[in-house]
Amino acid sequence: MGEAIISSKTRKPRMGRDSSWLIGSDLIAIFLALAGQIVLTKALLTQSYGIYIIALDAFATFFLVIDLGLPTIIARDGANSVDKIWPSITRVYKLQLLCSIPFILLAVIGTPLLIDNWKEYFELMVICGAIALVHIASYAPRSGLRAAGQARLEAWSKVIERVVTVTGYFVLYSLGSTSVTAFATVFLIGAIGGLVIALGLSYSILPRVSFSEISDWSDLGDSWIDNKTLLLQALPFAITLGVLPYVIRIEKFIVAGEIGVDAAAVFHVAQLAWLAGLVVPQALRAALLPVLGEVRDDSVKFQSALEDSLNLCLGVLPVGLFAGAGIVYFLLPMAFPEQYIDGSLGASAVDLFMVLLAGWCLTLLATPTYTALQAGEKPWNFTIFITLVVIFAVLIGYLLIDWKADESQGSGLFAAALASTISSSFLLFLSVHLSSNWNLFRNRKKDFLLAITLSMVSCYGFSTGSWLALSGLGLFYFIPQGIQAMSPTAGPLSEE
Repeated sequence: MGEAIISSKTRKPRMGRDSSWLIGSDLIAIFLALAGQIVLTKALLTQSYGIYIIALDAFATFFLVIDLGLPTIIARDGANSVDKIWPSITRVYKLQLLCSIPFILLAVIGTPLLIDNWKEYFELMVICGAIALVHIASYAPRSGLRAAGQARLEAWSKVIERVVTVTGYFVLYSLGSTSVTAFATVFLIGAIGGLVIALGLSYSILPRVSFSEISDWSDLGDSWIDNKTLLLQALPFAITLGVLPYVIRIEKFIVAGEIGVDAAAVFHVAQLAWLAGLVVPQALRAALLPVLGEVRDDSVKFQSALEDSLNLCLGVLPVGLFAGAGIVYFLLPMAFPEQYIDGSLGASAVDLFMVLLAGWCLTLLATPTYTALQAGEKPWNFTIFITLVVIFAVLIGYLLIDWKADESQGSGLFAAALASTISSSFLLFLSVHLSSNWNLFRNRKKDFLLAITLSMVSCYGFSTGSWLALSGLGLFYFIPQGIQAMSPTAGPLSEE
């Protein structure tokens, strides 16, 4: 389909190949980001650091709806007609620009009403808002690169963005700067650099068909027939994007409200390592979506792709489990200031991470069914899924944190980490149910049960410092099938 005009610089999406590039680049980007966070914690006062991260998260959450879910549609459908990817990026930008106007106005009006001392942090708020908008603008060209089989170029754009940002952080730190506004400005410069690179690479490798020359968009899929249809088809993803950030941020927001900004900063440091691990399932989902999108009408190939992705997730599980625990246990105390590790702010970020690690394992195992919801014929199921997960996370998070925070600040922080892990288990089983993949679960029940049991027991061992942590060594049983899933012959697509 749609292969009449395919540039020699483009190719078929491949889950194994593309996920390798995306996982590798995201891990590098995350480690660079961690290095940047280390610099920030050393350069800024705890309160300034806490305000900075909350402002970044708040604007990222608020403006994400401007995405409209359209880059997800590009990633899903772009492989159907590569010659229309560049025009689709232009089309998406026009729609996003129109959508951004009311949200920017709301931010301008609402910020002074919600923040009492907004004048003191006016410049910081403007810069954090701009960072969020620039990141949203980068999603469409990066999705286009991925759909064109060039996930490696998407990967390079992310890494270069982080290199620019972290280099700027180190320069400011070496100059003795303690200005949170200066550090935020460097972040904005890095984000703009990443956007320019992503656009430049897309322009250079994609067939440059003019937007005005296209009269028939049906090669991409029925969703692209007209703007009304496109927006309606993307609406479930748009709504989901407005809700999705709360899945990983809700506990931090509750901690900030119930315990305080200092406690939120400690939880944020623990989450940094956890979020570093989450780039693995995110990269796997990103690589799997174009593959599933191209075979969504073929149930046999669709299920085959899910099987391959599950094998890959199981193969990654033991590596991520032990690598994550080892890196955090040995390196986090050396990297971050003492107050984030010694428990003086209520809890150690290292101990909190070991609880969060169990949630990472469950989120990784949910990757195939999570992506199946995105690529399926009923995109509203994905919206229902994320909404229910957020509602569950809010309820369990507030109940546990509010209950334990009365005992001590440390108890409240550990309750937040436990709530996050419980929410991850809910995410796994709800994704299986809503994607109608209980047959996959039943057919692979031994693998699922072994993976869940050993990973949970191992994480308990890490959190208590017992020998039970070594039970996770049994997960290396899955390594061979993970390697097989990454081979070029794996998957349902041919390289025609």
